[in-house]
Amino acid sequence: MKDMDVYESVRRFVMIEGGSRRAAARLFEIDRKTVDKCLAFSAPPGYRQETPRAKPKLGPFLGVIDAILRADADAPPKQRHTSRRIWERLRDEHGYEGGYDRVKEVVRERGRRLKEAFVPLAHPPGHAQVDFGEAHAIIAGVRRKAHFFCMDLPHSDACFVKAFSAALEPVARPR
Repeated sequence: MKDMDVYESVRRFVMIEGGSRRAAARLFEIDRKTVDKCLAFSAPPGYRQETPRAKPKLGPFLGVIDAILRADADAPPKQRHTSRRIWERLRDEHGYEGGYDRVKEVVRERGRRLKEAFVPLAHPPGHAQVDFGEAHAIIAGVRRKAHFFCMDLPHSDACFVKAFSAALEPVARPR
């Protein structure tokens, strides 16, 4: 993909000035497929790898790496294996002949999958959570269906609940 100036110029030429795609390709000396990409996205989409890289040398050792990382999950942080130490163990104990960078990529990828993710909760003042529902209530000794409204103010931890009678006829009498 060309630089941003050409990208914007192609979009301006075709979309605003009314030039054809073929004329834009000729004018800016780029392929017509590139012109189509410029028109399809408002900003350059960047490089996206469609398939994961093949790991012909590392493939048979992925199970060993997973076993090491699973064993490290229970170990204290200072005693866990680094990518370099895993690579050294694969080389010395299992006969791995590949490079360190591939092992480092796999360990990083596996580490991301194993990490827990937490979403921080923020409750600004004035925001509320509201819900509606129905329940059975015993009012004056008679079981009735009641609709209720609940509102929770998470910033202050205050709540408000109001129940409304659903019908004048009782549902069932308690025995």
